[in-house]
Amino acid sequence: MRMKRRNTEEADLDVTSFMNLMIILVPVLLMGMVLSRITVLDLKLPDLADSSIPSEEPPQQLEVIIREDKFEINYPSGVKLKWIEKTEKGEYDYALLSDVLQETKRQLEDKGIQKKDIYLLSESTTNYQTIISTMDTIRSFKAVVAASVVNAELFPEVALGDAPPAGQSIQAITEGAQ
Repeated sequence: MRMKRRNTEEADLDVTSFMNLMIILVPVLLMGMVLSRITVLDLKLPDLADSSIPSEEPPQQLEVIIREDKFEINYPSGVKLKWIEKTEKGEYDYALLSDVLQETKRQLEDKGIQKKDIYLLSESTTNYQTIISTMDTIRSFKAVVAASVVNAELFPEVALGDAPPAGQSIQAITEGAQ
């Protein structure tokens, strides 16, 4: 018996359409990765409900309250340290806020107080971008070190909360709840 050998030619693979797909798909996916950069901020909420635990001396809290027309800086909680009005253009003055917080941090360190936490309290009408810009200003500032600009730490531990009504402090609200 004779076996017939089949004519076995290897077929060429046509990968042209696959290569065209890759040429388009790879740059599109890379651009999408660059545009969808996500930043996660580590935040904590103020412990207002934990006031049932007796303590000898309440902690001295530094607060920045975002009002519709100004920033209020309080230290200790409820005691007005500084007000920063909006500029003539109707914008918040983040540069002045940073300067005031830097000076406050210097004064606290001169007294031997190492403070890294701060409360950021905002009204319900405050827009999201204002809160984020204020958080960025509170957490760090630009400083020149060895002829290069770096981000120096200011108050990196930010706690978010609701602003008390104008004229009241968060301390007065928690004491009234007891």
